[in-house]
Amino acid sequence: MCNRYRISAKQAAVMRACGFEPPYAPDEVFPPAREIFPTGKKTARHGPIVRRSTAGNRPLEMVLLEWGFPTKVPSKRNPEIKLDKYVTNARNLSSTMWKPSIASAERRCIVPFTWFAEPHPEGGVGDDSKPRQMWFALPDQPIGFFAGLWRPTERGEAYAFATTNPNEFVKPWHPKAMPVILRPCDLLQWLDGSAAEALELVRPYDGEMVRQVETPSDDLIEIDA
Repeated sequence: MCNRYRISAKQAAVMRACGFEPPYAPDEVFPPAREIFPTGKKTARHGPIVRRSTAGNRPLEMVLLEWGFPTKVPSKRNPEIKLDKYVTNARNLSSTMWKPSIASAERRCIVPFTWFAEPHPEGGVGDDSKPRQMWFALPDQPIGFFAGLWRPTERGEAYAFATTNPNEFVKPWHPKAMPVILRPCDLLQWLDGSAAEALELVRPYDGEMVRQVETPSDDLIEIDA
């Protein structure tokens, strides 16, 4: 399960990576935090997503949402007691939790990233004093995009991203799943297509990838106009 990722890029760079001229000044940074962690009951944590705006001709917009769909799960000690849980990875897209979002193009989004992490199978502590991770990135895409879903909640809007079977690159490190990564040519199909067209994109990534144990740099990516 991917529960850490990074987006070390300026707003304008993210929007240009989508193929659209951004409405942001080139030097604007968004969000302030480079590394995104799941939200929690006590601590709301936010990450940037890109979706269709409801205004005018529905341009793309970037907004900050909480990372994790809220749900209730039975307590292990007493199943009659329901505990809050925030689910960041959408694995079973046919479930009642995710189906309304995948069915509506208005509830789909794309989630920018520069690196994503899976827990290192050997455990231990990383060079950032946090649990050690294996970090993955796309060498041909400085800014990549996960296939995301969002919905309103009692606490505000929240997002998650779809996962699928791991490709041969990720599988040795995380044999259960990997995030659904969209190619640039597939972004509009995910955002605007029918549910069936969107589901066609839920598959292991077949492009090149790189990985490293070292925590990625905080240097910001910029994409020239």
